[in-house]
Amino acid sequence: MKEVIISYLEELVRLVNEMSPYLLLGFLFAGLLRVVFPKGMIIRYMGKSNFRSALNASLLGVPMPLCSCGVLPAGIGFYKNGASRGSTISFLISTPQTGVDSILATYSLLGLPFAIIRPIVALVTGVFGGILGNRSGKDDTRDSEDASEDGNSTERSVKEVFRYGFVELLQDVTKWLVIGMLLAAFLSVLIPADFFTERISSEYLAMGMMLLASVPLYICATGSIPIAAVLLMKGLAPGAALVLLMAGPATNIATMAVIGNTMGRRSLWVYLSTIVGGALLFGVLVNELIPREWIMGAIPIQLHGEMHEHPSGWLQWVSSALLVILILNGLIQKYLAVRRVKQTDLEKQEQMKSNTESVNNIHVFTVEGMTCKHCKASVENGLGQMEVVTEVLADPEQNLVTIQASDLSEEHVKETIERLGYQFGGRI
Repeated sequence: MKEVIISYLEELVRLVNEMSPYLLLGFLFAGLLRVVFPKGMIIRYMGKSNFRSALNASLLGVPMPLCSCGVLPAGIGFYKNGASRGSTISFLISTPQTGVDSILATYSLLGLPFAIIRPIVALVTGVFGGILGNRSGKDDTRDSEDASEDGNSTERSVKEVFRYGFVELLQDVTKWLVIGMLLAAFLSVLIPADFFTERISSEYLAMGMMLLASVPLYICATGSIPIAAVLLMKGLAPGAALVLLMAGPATNIATMAVIGNTMGRRSLWVYLSTIVGGALLFGVLVNELIPREWIMGAIPIQLHGEMHEHPSGWLQWVSSALLVILILNGLIQKYLAVRRVKQTDLEKQEQMKSNTESVNNIHVFTVEGMTCKHCKASVENGLGQMEVVTEVLADPEQNLVTIQASDLSEEHVKETIERLGYQFGGRI
């Protein structure tokens, strides 16, 4: 038991060290994207639930050098600043599968066929996932700061990059990111290193097994290349290798946990079904349509030395330490902010109750799906626009919304809540 715990802790540390440099890069990208792509531009090019928005997001994502954990803050940042559900899913699917760096590394290790196939697969699956995301339901209406808050001064913009990327966004994803890391480390210890090569009896069984292992585990787009090259040299079918190259970088438990919690279950299912279905479909097409000698003949005969340059050890440890410090800082600030909000809400609630004329006009409803201060503000602002409403108090922790209004229509409240992207649970 002691050995298992030690192995788990070692794997957890290794995983955090692997992910932390890319996570920090992703949070920095999110902050930069918030400044470079202000709310108005995001809404213009990625805000509509149509094919063009999904295509724009996928075209932006294919060359961007972000892995599945690094793309997470960037994608959620887009989503919270006006990108539609579909375009966000498109970006989250296409970006981690490839990138300028991984395309070049693919060409050097796996040859021209895979170097061409990977970006095409990333683009097609990203657009398809975006289309499905647009059709899966109405988008959440996020409460974003005014476009005027983006500011024009360099000093304010730089401050906004770090404030948003390393404080606000980090606060929103910390819980599920940590949970995902803990589960990913557990699976990594649970699954043996020789699981695939020792138990594969057919190329399609190999595809299924690669998929089962690749989806929950963390593998970056470039880091998956030497693994695929070695497995191909040991007899793995090219289609199964493509499944690894596609599903491995595109998903991991941490990413799935954050997407499900931030964008909802429907978005998570669209995201996963597109990646799983796309990986299997393109894996079969590669096996059936492309001669194996084309692919195997393009792989260098000698695959020696370090084929993927990970960040050096000191950089990983520094990044991990910095990530932990930022997480703790975010938690402390969030705790203090929650205390201030609760105090304000209590004062508002007492004021509502103290007004004897309005006691009979207080209505309490159950609303599911509120997860953060943005959700709270979105619900309060959305319901506050109703003419008969004088005061709204949303409580994400208890999934309750208290409304002070005269002649309030429950049906109108239900329509507003669902239009905002949350689940209406009825009156209490």
